[in-house]
Amino acid sequence: MFPDPWLDRWLALIKARSGERPVLEIGCGYGDDTASLAKAGLRVIGFDTSRTSVTSTKIRVPSARIERRDVRDPLPEDATDLGVALASLSLHYFAWEETVSIVNRVRLALRLGGVLVCRLNSTEDTNFGADGCEEIEPNYFLVNGQPKRFFDEIAVRRLFADGWNMIALEHVTTDKYQKPKAAWEVILERVR
Repeated sequence: MFPDPWLDRWLALIKARSGERPVLEIGCGYGDDTASLAKAGLRVIGFDTSRTSVTSTKIRVPSARIERRDVRDPLPEDATDLGVALASLSLHYFAWEETVSIVNRVRLALRLGGVLVCRLNSTEDTNFGADGCEEIEPNYFLVNGQPKRFFDEIAVRRLFADGWNMIALEHVTTDKYQKPKAAWEVILERVR
């Protein structure tokens, strides 16, 4: 993987909205974003389903509290009244209704005015499974044995239609994974 400084432009907003509370990182992976947040002086509560990722992130960012957990499980106990949640390419493994439920639980973990900073797979992400795989439901495919959802703009807006104010929505490409990866970068504010 290559460096992906996508979070840099959102750090001022993240710092302003987090206040004294930690940032909740959903799907920390190997800790790239965790390290960026910690370097910016933010406290992080993060989790991932991968034992290897959790171990790596704990070593890489010892100041962060990292757990092995599935986003479908209850969120960490102190993940309440948060100013910021981060989910970079981690909300795409689920059927639509389950995805909606997860997003709603994340929204409720934020205080009013709290923000969700996220990236979602794009339907244009043909290098990573948006084309040519077995379709389970619309834009939800079995990619190398793993279910993966891809979003068009309509689906992004539909996912965040209830209880959110969309601060930013941009279609982006990252080279983090050697081949270009298309994604939606979405910044949302809890309004109810």
